[in-house]
Amino acid sequence: MKSSTALKSVGNAFKGRDVVTWLDYSTDEILELLDLAQSLKKQPHSKKLEGKTLAMIFEKSSTRTRVSFEAGMLQMGGHAIYLNSKDIQLGRGETIADTAKVLSSYVDGIMIRTFHTETVTELAKHASVPVINGLCDTYHPCQALADVLTILELKGSFKGVKAVFIGDGNNVAHSFMILAAKLGMDVVVSCPEGYEPVKEIEEQTLQLAKLNGGSYTLHYDPVEAVAGANIVYTDVWASMGQEEEAETRMTAFTPYQVNAGLMSHAAADASFLHCLPAHREEEVTAEVIDGPQSAVFQQAENRLHVQKAILQSVL
Repeated sequence: MKSSTALKSVGNAFKGRDVVTWLDYSTDEILELLDLAQSLKKQPHSKKLEGKTLAMIFEKSSTRTRVSFEAGMLQMGGHAIYLNSKDIQLGRGETIADTAKVLSSYVDGIMIRTFHTETVTELAKHASVPVINGLCDTYHPCQALADVLTILELKGSFKGVKAVFIGDGNNVAHSFMILAAKLGMDVVVSCPEGYEPVKEIEEQTLQLAKLNGGSYTLHYDPVEAVAGANIVYTDVWASMGQEEEAETRMTAFTPYQVNAGLMSHAAADASFLHCLPAHREEEVTAEVIDGPQSAVFQQAENRLHVQKAILQSVL
């Protein structure tokens, strides 16, 4: 597998790199991406990627990932090609390695939204162009970068921010934990027993938090978890591919619903985040997600700006 930190051109620390997980990037590099995203938000149109083409492979359906990547490429003068995995040869048994090699000869980068992390790493191993993880079962790095950009806009800084993720210890939680810890926030996860984040990622988050002046804590009591929180973040209780577990998960997660009662334990200036799509009256009440503390649509818009920052940097 090509090193995610290997440079493919002198003078540009990002060009040619894969974006699989933020564990591969330093805090300074993440801050640089955020700075670029803020600049692109102010000046959205350019010709920075004129003549560049991005292949977008989707095994999982999407609204925000597809539109933000496609619109981002167009706004920077490039082009994006939507590839449903069922409609290309991957769906007929072609190996990931062969697909990676062929696409590398046609396009300047590949984004994939898939189930298995191994699919992303295998694609990156055999592609000679940058591979961007648009989502897999372990990580959702692009979403997390939009999350922390939103927090920076809302709070003005990362230091001293208590960010609480309520719900399933899933891919969204993993990438958010890693990035928040790298940026020195006090990270808290609250979930039912049996739905904790992957232990290895918890350990990595704890180490990163200590290194960057923050902290990491796991709480099973959601009220205790959100006490004094500046950010309260949640996600759906059953993600794509977990539909058969929906009833069991509903029972387990009902005490973790983000509602006005739970938000009352957070700081007075607390903001609510959700990666969307949301199931109102399940993981969050309409009163909260549509209320004055909610920043979910600012967060969703920021997917476009961070996607563009990633694309401009690695392409």
